[in-house]
Amino acid sequence: MRFQTDFNPILNWLSNNGLEVVLLVLGAALLTRVIAKIARMWTGRIDAKHSDEDFWSEESKHLHSLIQVISYVAVGVLYILFGIQILLRFGVNLVALVAPATVLGAALGFGAQKIVQDFLAGFFVLAERQYGYGDIVELTTATGVTAGTVEDVTLRITRLRTLDGEAVIVPNGQIVTAVNQSQDWARAIIDVPVPNNADMDKANEVLAEVCREILDDERVGQYILDEPTVMGVQSIRLEQTVIRLLARTKPGMQWEVGRRMRAVILRRFRAEGIVLEPEALAAIRAGMVRPQTGEGGA
Repeated sequence: MRFQTDFNPILNWLSNNGLEVVLLVLGAALLTRVIAKIARMWTGRIDAKHSDEDFWSEESKHLHSLIQVISYVAVGVLYILFGIQILLRFGVNLVALVAPATVLGAALGFGAQKIVQDFLAGFFVLAERQYGYGDIVELTTATGVTAGTVEDVTLRITRLRTLDGEAVIVPNGQIVTAVNQSQDWARAIIDVPVPNNADMDKANEVLAEVCREILDDERVGQYILDEPTVMGVQSIRLEQTVIRLLARTKPGMQWEVGRRMRAVILRRFRAEGIVLEPEALAAIRAGMVRPQTGEGGA
C-alpha cells in the first residue's frame, strides 16, 4: 500500500501531463514532416515546370530559395512553441526564467556575433534578390573567391556546386562581394585573334556575317537575345590583332553561345583562307572546350 502511495503522484503526472508531453513531441515530429512535405511539393512543382528549359526566370529562382527558407524558419518557430509547452508540462516557471534568459541571450549575442551576422546577411540576400537557386555566382570572401551554381540558400549559409562537382558551403556573413553571372541576362565575350598579315576588312566582314547568321543557329540561336555586335579592335600585338565580339544571351547561356560562335568563326576563317597563328588557334580552341568564368555580366 505504501509503494502505491509513493508512486501515485508520478503515475498521475504520467497519465496527464506525461501523456501531453508525448503527444506534443509526436505532434512536433508530425508537423515537421508536413512542413518538409509541403516545401518539397512546392519546390518540386517549380523544378517540374522548368525541367525542359535551359534557364529559370528570376521569379522562379527567388521563389525556390524563399520556400526553403520559410520552411526552415517555420520548423524553428514550431520547435520553440512546442518546447515552451513541454516546459510548462514539467512545471517550469517561465516568468522566473526571463531574467536568466536575458543574461544568457546577451552572452550568446556577444559570443555568436558571426552567426547573427550570417542571419542578417542571409536576410538581405533574399530580400534584395542578390542571387537564388540555380544562379551561377562568384562569391568573394576573406579567404578567396568561390564560383559555382547555387544549390541552396538559407538565412545562414549559401551552398554552391563547383565545376568540379564539389559542394562548397559559404557562411553568408563572410561574403564580401557576390557576382551573379545569370541574373536577367548575360553577355558572351569572344576575342578573335586575327593575323596582322590577313585582310582585316575581310575578317570584319566574316565576323559581321557570323553575328547575323548565329541568330538562326539551331543550337544556340534560341539563347541569343539580340544580334551580336563586332566591337572592333581590342588590342594590337606583334603578330596579331584581337577583335572583340559581344553577344547578349539568356541567363547562364553565355558560355554555350561563346563556344558555338568560336567554332563557327574558326570554320568560316578556314573557308575564307584566313590562316590563324598556332597560338591564336590554341586560344580559340581553349575557349571552345571550357567556360570562361569572367565572361558573365548583368
